[in-house]
Amino acid sequence: MVLKINIKSFFSIIISKIVIKLSKFLFKGGSNFPGKVALKLDKNILKTICKDYKIIVITGTNGKTTTTSMVYNILKHAKKHVITNNTGANMLTGIVSCFIENYSFKKCSETNYAVIECDEANVTLFTDYVTPEIITVTNLFRDQLDRYGEVYTTLKKILKGIKKVPLSNLILNGDESLLGDLNLPNRTIYYGFNCSPTNKKRVDANADAKFCKKCKNPYKYNFLTYNHLGDYYCEKCGYKRPELDYTLDEIKEQTPDGSLVVISGKEYYVNQPGTYNMYNALCAYSIAVVCGISTSYIYDSLKKQKSSFGRQEAINIEGKEIKIILVKNPAGYDQAINTLSLDSRTFNLAVLLNDNYADGRDVSWIWDVNFEKLSSLDIDKIMISGIRLYDMAIRLKVAGLPQDNFIICKHYENLIDEIKNCKSNTVYVLATYTAMITFRKFLNFKGYIKKLW
Repeated sequence: MVLKINIKSFFSIIISKIVIKLSKFLFKGGSNFPGKVALKLDKNILKTICKDYKIIVITGTNGKTTTTSMVYNILKHAKKHVITNNTGANMLTGIVSCFIENYSFKKCSETNYAVIECDEANVTLFTDYVTPEIITVTNLFRDQLDRYGEVYTTLKKILKGIKKVPLSNLILNGDESLLGDLNLPNRTIYYGFNCSPTNKKRVDANADAKFCKKCKNPYKYNFLTYNHLGDYYCEKCGYKRPELDYTLDEIKEQTPDGSLVVISGKEYYVNQPGTYNMYNALCAYSIAVVCGISTSYIYDSLKKQKSSFGRQEAINIEGKEIKIILVKNPAGYDQAINTLSLDSRTFNLAVLLNDNYADGRDVSWIWDVNFEKLSSLDIDKIMISGIRLYDMAIRLKVAGLPQDNFIICKHYENLIDEIKNCKSNTVYVLATYTAMITFRKFLNFKGYIKKLW
């Protein structure tokens, strides 16, 4: 069956498909420009290209790309027809490009899913045209302060989009105090932890959202998981964590490679390390169950989950095991450092700091990161690179890391040479967003990465 569409939409799709092919051939990428072309030709194109999909939108500060990948892989493993914007192009233009690339003029009889990572400020642009089946919010942390301001501003941007689609199901992180009691008509499902990886009850001074959103009194916690997430309550007004629908009940084992956990009474191995990836897996589990996916598919998929595009991505450089970890704000950076702390071996560290628009121009947030914890680890060589490498060098020096181990790498060529000459074979690369992108492009140019996007 051939779909009937108007002439404007037809030419928008055809021309954008050509642009996609040219972008991939000439630039090995270009995931946003085709969407710009499509929207220029037909500003309502989303109504046409999205209407045959059950759409799952994943937004929030941290964990969007990994959670999107997990949900996509679970649905794929369950033999569902599913598409996703897996390159992390999460602005409206990138989302449009994803749907255009996968658009067919023939109607498909089976159920199609689209798992879409969406930038927090772009949720409202997307819901102007589309009602997703599910919208999930992972968490809200300070991020790109020059663009978003504080976490309450980010919440307002997301809620502006959600309020346009009262029929969408909401799957929210119940341990995120900003997401409780939203007073929305949507069916709302919460996931969260029933245990703590740290047994902490006192929030750190630099944590986000420490004060009750109802009465501004400081929260108390039955336990914290990390930053301000956990089983919170307010002694003054009675506001507290909502009842959870899906829970992580026990953490049985944590290693540098993954975690063994109990989710809603069943044991799962999450093939990604760290508490933040437990949250991502729990979120993906909740979405999959709501979609009617058997837990056997979820179990198999989480066990085999591969790293995605700079998120715990493993690369071999002439015998050296490189693991690239995206870091972009204090909460995520602290979790990355905690993940490194699980590795008892001697390893090397590369730290890349940029201040481009996509990173946030203000890099003062690095002073809220607990770099001091690195001083207790067995780190050999400390390589520092990126546009703001000297700011990072000063921060690491103040944190107590041995200055004699510092190596300033102004160019990626220098960085690669230093990595090749490391005595131990393990190298962790902590990189902000555009630093990760440019470093991966350099590795692709050198032949260490075959697939750029």
